[in-house]
Amino acid sequence: MTVPRPDNPLIVQGDRSVLLEVHSPRYEEARDGLCRFAELEKSPEHVHTYRITPLSLWNAAAAGLTADEALHTLSEYSKYELPDHVGVELQETIDAYGRARLLPHPDSGELLLEVDDEALLARVMTDRKVGKLVRERLDPVRARIASADRGELKREMMRLNLPVEDLAGFVEGEPLDIPLRETTLEGRPFGLRDYQREAVAVFHQEGRPTGGAGVIVLPCGAGKTIVGIGVMAAVGRTCLVLATGVTSARQWIREILDKTELTEEQVGEYSGDTKELKPVTVATYQVLTWRKSKKGPFPHFEVFNRRDWGLIVHDEVHLLPAPVFRVTADLQSRRRLGLTATLVREDGHESDVFTLIGPKRYDVPWKELERQGFIAEAECQEIRIALPGDMRLAAATAEPRQRLRMASENPAKGDLVELLAKRHRDDSVLVIGQYLDQLQELSERLDAPLLTGRTPQPERDVLYDRFRSGELKLLVVSKVANFAVDLPDARIAIQVSGTFGSRQEEAQRLGRLLRPKDGRAVLYSLVTKDSVEQDHAMNRRRFLAEQGYGYVLTDGAELLESAAEEKAVS
Repeated sequence: MTVPRPDNPLIVQGDRSVLLEVHSPRYEEARDGLCRFAELEKSPEHVHTYRITPLSLWNAAAAGLTADEALHTLSEYSKYELPDHVGVELQETIDAYGRARLLPHPDSGELLLEVDDEALLARVMTDRKVGKLVRERLDPVRARIASADRGELKREMMRLNLPVEDLAGFVEGEPLDIPLRETTLEGRPFGLRDYQREAVAVFHQEGRPTGGAGVIVLPCGAGKTIVGIGVMAAVGRTCLVLATGVTSARQWIREILDKTELTEEQVGEYSGDTKELKPVTVATYQVLTWRKSKKGPFPHFEVFNRRDWGLIVHDEVHLLPAPVFRVTADLQSRRRLGLTATLVREDGHESDVFTLIGPKRYDVPWKELERQGFIAEAECQEIRIALPGDMRLAAATAEPRQRLRMASENPAKGDLVELLAKRHRDDSVLVIGQYLDQLQELSERLDAPLLTGRTPQPERDVLYDRFRSGELKLLVVSKVANFAVDLPDARIAIQVSGTFGSRQEEAQRLGRLLRPKDGRAVLYSLVTKDSVEQDHAMNRRRFLAEQGYGYVLTDGAELLESAAEEKAVS
């Protein structure tokens, strides 16, 4: 029997959950190793819970992690001997990736499904859904598949716990020379950082079939757009970029024109406002998923077939709408790049990202980039404040959704927002929330502009520009500012309400603050004490805890009382 090692921080359990002690001196190195192949589930103050899942292992395998390396991490940091079956299951799951491969058919435009042994192909062909996709069995380990069924086959094979390694290659698309500038339009030196060059190289793989499809995960502020532009230059083909909205699309266009030699005649916007189709076209998810009726066709899907695209970039791939997933299943012959700060999807469609966009190809721990000075240092503070006494009984007996809304719109938060805004009057401050009535009230109370989804695009652009320039120090925004909005000088974010327990929203809101800057950025989360909002807040912290960010918990009533005493003394 192995002697326990009490100084080690991991406890690996038989259900493939892993407990990680936060206060261990080996916590950070264990966390960094564990994050490569496990998913964070819970992150209270002292012990974090991870789970090793098939998808987390397959993403790790696609990135080159071996079963031996994963087992070494668990053994190196575990207090106790690993349960025997956990090691066996981990080995079997990682080995499943690549047992089935898609290859180009040598004599036609169709594909070959190749597997490791005859029994495996027999198992696959007897499955009702997969069997329908097999055109012909060619020999004991190979079958012919129609090119049009490439995405559907991969999706159905995933259902059988047989992730397919797609080595079928891609159509080349229309050639387009995309030279990167050495200086920007404003004359600043420009070049990819080392990790950005590495991300481009890992994705592209010099055009080999092992590259060309997958997801690059980088924190907000680390230059995901620059990585996308680097991939465009490496591929050297026409490109369709899918963005989250008009603001994001125009930001992409500005960056492409600023960082490459492409001209305005070569880069177009395809949105609700403008319908341009150029060698590089940036389209919004909103226009692509628009249709006249709930069951009607998507008329703008034709943009996918209007040119012979060589690359399709899915920005903020964790937000990819379900209809775009459906059309992506038909676009498997095109190179596909997904960009995101987190692979967490609140709808549970992570497996669709894996099968239809591709596996995770590259990521860097947020704290590592912070240590290197590429993103800002940041701290997270959760301030808890009780509901006013006359609201507590009503909130306790309300319907669940109303209970959450009452907690989110807790009027006591207004005093805290005003206090924090005054403390940071010399910093650029974003007040972020979910409910428009609450935001309107805060906007009036703080005498600050309000930006929501109802704000016309020209007005949004003016507010963003004023904030970037420093003319405007305080801006109240709805969740419309969560994604792909470049506000590089924001130093303080005050989060007054959010979308249930959304981990990816928490990551994006912190990301508004992570553009490099002097000094430390702060994300304040105002949470109603002893409420369902407090439960959601714990879930929202999970992703950031995985990235190495701790939360300072503060009592809001004590904070207000202390401020009042300071004011009385002065």
